[in-house]
Amino acid sequence: MIVECALYRNGEKVALDCPRDDVAAVRAAGTESGDFTWVGLYEPPSEELEKVAEVFKLHPLAVEDALSAHQRPKLEQFGDVLLLCLKTLWYVDAADAVETGEVSVFVGPDFVLSVRHGQGAELQSARHALEDQAKVLAHGPFSVLYAVVDRIVDEYNQVATGLEEDVTEVEASVFSDQRRDDTNRIYVLKRELQEMRRAVYPLREPLRRLATSSVPGMSERSAPFFRDVADNLNLVADTVEGLESLLSSAFDAHLARISVQQNEDMRKISAGAALVVVPTLIAGIYGMNFTHMPELEWAFGYPMALGLMLASALGLIVLFKRSGWL
Repeated sequence: MIVECALYRNGEKVALDCPRDDVAAVRAAGTESGDFTWVGLYEPPSEELEKVAEVFKLHPLAVEDALSAHQRPKLEQFGDVLLLCLKTLWYVDAADAVETGEVSVFVGPDFVLSVRHGQGAELQSARHALEDQAKVLAHGPFSVLYAVVDRIVDEYNQVATGLEEDVTEVEASVFSDQRRDDTNRIYVLKRELQEMRRAVYPLREPLRRLATSSVPGMSERSAPFFRDVADNLNLVADTVEGLESLLSSAFDAHLARISVQQNEDMRKISAGAALVVVPTLIAGIYGMNFTHMPELEWAFGYPMALGLMLASALGLIVLFKRSGWL
């Protein structure tokens, strides 16, 4: 559906009488140089997007990319129209899950068309924030592209912060004195970091092109804005790489602690078995009842056997305590 359709002139929104969903009428109202139309759609059906595409003369392949919502982040040129596809991210802390959506932004000489899929990165707040910055909005369609990309990269930062907190919790759990099985959570976090990597890393090249004004139709005055966003994106990429390294180290440490704990368990089991085996050995010898045993007729034979069992058990306990087996 069409969330918003507006005409902008000299950094200001133009008040129009035509309906919001009448895209052709809104665009036709832009009669002065520098006027441009910004149309925002959210999960539009194919029929609606095709109608809007007819107004702006969009390439069929570009429209198909915007409809599929399963595109790798990319920047493509279709004649005088630029298409930027981005992944949106939001973090569900309760499930340690990174959810993804997609935004496709068409930038033409006098229009911007944004197509959003998924719940993340709503663009209405970005539109309102940009409308409060007339000097930025006066840069034309590329100012809208900057606002959209900046909004999405800011959400990348929020997701990275959430993952960073969870990785810190995993590290604390791995090195705590309590026994916990963190294998599943480490795997889940590594998988979610991979999901984030697929959104962040491919976007670096499109932003580099925008930051260096290597895109036809783009003014050099717009480049500094995209350089700022590119710097933020690179910081997110560094955070993702660092978290992946920390999780790998935490997983190795977790396996090492499991191995150490198993060794400690085996030593305790062995010590316990020795405490049973030695008295059993003594009892077995004294229970054979041979005729010519020296202690058989001795009045203190039974107390001596019990004392020997107790002394051997106490001796083993002291030995195991000193060696750390108990």
